[in-house]
Amino acid sequence: VQLQASGGGLVQAGGSLRLSCVGSGRTFSTYAMGWFRQAPGKEREFVASISYNRGSTYYSDSVKGRFTISRDNAKNRVYLQMNSLKPEDTAIYYCAASPYLRTGPTDGLLKYDYWGQGTQVTVSS
Repeated sequence: VQLQASGGGLVQAGGSLRLSCVGSGRTFSTYAMGWFRQAPGKEREFVASISYNRGSTYYSDSVKGRFTISRDNAKNRVYLQMNSLKPEDTAIYYCAASPYLRTGPTDGLLKYDYWGQGTQVTVSS
């Protein structure tokens, strides 16, 4: 599975962005998908994940209630709708695919086999 993320940009605090990640291959619908982010000088961290069949979604405490993950398996896409953005949301955002049907906040990066190239999100105060 090859992944390509897009939709990042510069936005003011309180604004919104929608990230998109498109995957190649006919097996996209069998993978759990996740979004991670990495700020300068910090480790990559979990943001949100969605199970292969959209039955389960998980969020980090820092984004819960503001971000929404969704997927469209017919289009091989996963989305991250980000509302009420804060300066601390500034990071490079990565989408990732896991062969597990479901992954949660405590599953590490090693559970994900495929990663997109990342898209920069910058939130100004």
